[in-house]
Amino acid sequence: MFGAVSPQDGQHDNLVLPVANTEAISIFLEELSRRHPGEDLLIIMDQAGWHKAKVLKIPENIDLAFFPSYSPALNSQEQIWDELRENFFSNKLFKTLHAVIDTAVMGLRFLEQASYIIKTLTARQWILNPT
Repeated sequence: MFGAVSPQDGQHDNLVLPVANTEAISIFLEELSRRHPGEDLLIIMDQAGWHKAKVLKIPENIDLAFFPSYSPALNSQEQIWDELRENFFSNKLFKTLHAVIDTAVMGLRFLEQASYIIKTLTARQWILNPT
């Protein structure tokens, strides 16, 4: 699962892909670019190897910046993943991987439509650093 959140307006974009690698993050960045034509996007990421690979394809309207190493508390997207785990996955037993994926997609679709939840979850980071 890939996600990008805007704490300012509560918008959340996500994409579920079968792998997490450089090619997949390139696909996600291209999808973000497609969803936000005419906007300049600054995506702040952790320092996973595939986020910094030389072959990463970065669309023209996207700039990347990176959190310091080992600092997940700074990443607003981590709040979204916690919300997904707590409200869609806790205390459940899944019989198949497909059921896990279906639940993730259902949760992500819900959160994508709930900007008020996204704003609330990410407000701490936004208040601490609004620029």
